[in-house]
Order: sequence, then structure tokens, then C-alpha cells
Amino acid sequence: MAKNVELMVRETCGSCERVAQQIAPVIAAADATLTLVDVDADQELAMEYGDRVPVVVINGEEFACWEVDNDELAQELDRN
Repeated sequence: MAKNVELMVRETCGSCERVAQQIAPVIAAADATLTLVDVDADQELAMEYGDRVPVVVINGEEFACWEVDNDELAQELDRN
């Protein structure tokens, strides 16, 4: 099953840009897809995530918030 990774972000978030760049190679190596989702473009997402961005969501399940450990991310993406 293909892994879909979403990174919940907002345009004004410097950490979001840093985390996106950090995790992109890990996601590519796992043959997964990365989608950046601007939480401010959807009122429900903006309410759900508030200031808790960046948030990594893998196949609909929240994996990490604010900081991401690349090794842990790689292990999670390796799981079936």
C-alpha cells in the first residue's frame, strides 16, 4: 500500500518550511508521496490544528507535531 504523507502547514510558518525540506528525502526514499496542506485554506483544519503546525500525518494518522525524527519517520514508512 502506498504511503501518503501530509504535512499540515501555514504560509507564515518558518518551521513548516524547514520540516518540509528535512523530511522530503526520507519520504522520497520510502517511495511515499508528500502533500503540503495549508491549514488556513480550510476553516475546519485551521480550527483543528490551530498553532500546532507543522504536523505530519501518515495515511490519515497524526505521526508528529512540530519536530520530526527522520529515523522514526523512516521506520514508520517502512511498516506495512
